[in-house]
Amino acid sequence: MTEPAALSAPSGPARAGDLAARGEPYLWMLGGALALGVLMVCGFLALVLWNGAAAFWPKPVEALALTDGTRIVGEPTRREIFHPAEGPHAGKAVRRTLYRTGNFDLSGEDYRWVAETEIAATERPGDMVLAERLEWGVFIGRVKAVIADGVPLSSADIRDRQVKAAFAEAERRWRRIHAIERGEIGAINREMERDRLALRKELLASGESSDRYRQLAAQVAARATELAAGHRTLAEESTRLRERDGRDRIVFTDAAGSEKDMPLSAVTRIYHANDLGWSGKSAVYLSRWKEFLTEEPREANTEGGVLPAIFGTFAMTILMVILVTPFGVITALYLREYARQGRVVALVRISVNNLAGVPSIVYGVFGLGFLAYLVGGNIDRLFYPERLPNPTFGTGGMLWASLTLALLTVPVVIVATEEALAAVPRSMREGSLACGASKWQTIRRIVLPRAMPGILTGVILAMARGAGEVAPLMLVGVVKLAPDMPVDGVFPFVHLERSFMHLGFHIFDVGFQSRNAEAGKPMVFVTTLLLIALIAAMNVAAIVIRNRLKRRFAGSQF
Repeated sequence: MTEPAALSAPSGPARAGDLAARGEPYLWMLGGALALGVLMVCGFLALVLWNGAAAFWPKPVEALALTDGTRIVGEPTRREIFHPAEGPHAGKAVRRTLYRTGNFDLSGEDYRWVAETEIAATERPGDMVLAERLEWGVFIGRVKAVIADGVPLSSADIRDRQVKAAFAEAERRWRRIHAIERGEIGAINREMERDRLALRKELLASGESSDRYRQLAAQVAARATELAAGHRTLAEESTRLRERDGRDRIVFTDAAGSEKDMPLSAVTRIYHANDLGWSGKSAVYLSRWKEFLTEEPREANTEGGVLPAIFGTFAMTILMVILVTPFGVITALYLREYARQGRVVALVRISVNNLAGVPSIVYGVFGLGFLAYLVGGNIDRLFYPERLPNPTFGTGGMLWASLTLALLTVPVVIVATEEALAAVPRSMREGSLACGASKWQTIRRIVLPRAMPGILTGVILAMARGAGEVAPLMLVGVVKLAPDMPVDGVFPFVHLERSFMHLGFHIFDVGFQSRNAEAGKPMVFVTTLLLIALIAAMNVAAIVIRNRLKRRFAGSQF
């Protein structure tokens, strides 16, 4: 039987048109775009992971004899090809290496480029040590002497038991000094300041001639005497410890033979860079990660840890979620369930969508001008007049930063919540109303539980965006270094008026504001890796909760 012409095999041009009609070229284009996007994201994550994870791995120390007769010692950090503009190799491709030479207090430089054509000889001495210090960065050289309680030890080898014991004792002593000066003396100073403010508040309220003021002044004076005695006792203990600390010393020599004498407590970590096995390198690597996650920053944030920034980022994000979720959900509930659909509601929705496109720095200006200066200034005048002219809430702080980011991310929550509410079948609402439930009971017991996974999706998106924002935070609370955390053991324990540190701003500060850009590059990658991991951990926790809600209502909706 003859096949109809319409069903016969198409010609070559007809086949190409048939592919276009089926959309296969567009499918290939979309698939290629998706693959390119995934590749870019994976490449970015791989770059951050590689540079961040390897930043703390100890490197060997090389001693170089240059052709001009000078000697330098340092860690090779990176290599590149460059073309000298002058000299015998002008215009030629020459490989050069950037060495971290350290010893900034002696040489005035931390890093130095050395071309291969300048090197006469290279070696890796086994007795060369790298010492990480509280100040001035690292020191690379040899240990000449170790002095304990003013007496030189018989061995200057840092692996000797006596030397290790001297370092351990110096570290315990330094931590005790730190605890006295930052903790115990700081607590006394806070008590004295609290009494001073209470007395000033009573002065403003009742006047200097009132009986209540005089009685409080006598109590404050008596208490000040007790606090001053405790302050003197702690200060004397700190002085004794510092005097004892000054008798424990270590003497280094650099490549040029210059000596550097410093307290043992000034050295945070020391090791033989060229005499470490796999286990030794792993121990140094893990100890650096521990310091990074549990200590405060030092050396203009290029060394030490980022614990205050981790805590500040986490606390601000959680507070932002607590603030933005009620605003977004209540607004979406009213727009979807109660408001009469019309031009006004359509205008509100358009405005909400437009808010999502406002630059974040505009929210920062609004938060600083309206929340901090206007609202916070009035709070200070009403509730904290004794602190003026020093502001309490009238400046940037955790509360205003979280509220600013809540305003920035509330459109995301509103849109996601509306979509989740619209996805709940109308039949479920009607069934609930038919059983005698009120509109609010229907929303609370039927609609909201089944829309909760979608609502949490909006919260997750808001969390991911808000946690990484930096521009508005620079105006409303984030600082380079915050001596006190917003949450601590001091009453009232939660201090939302305090400034805080943030991992995103820490990345900007280390990468572009530090004295030594080269020293900040590894910290940029490590902090970026940590910020990504922190945001991913919070998102995973929210996704787990959302999936549990999905399974709970799988039989009725999903």
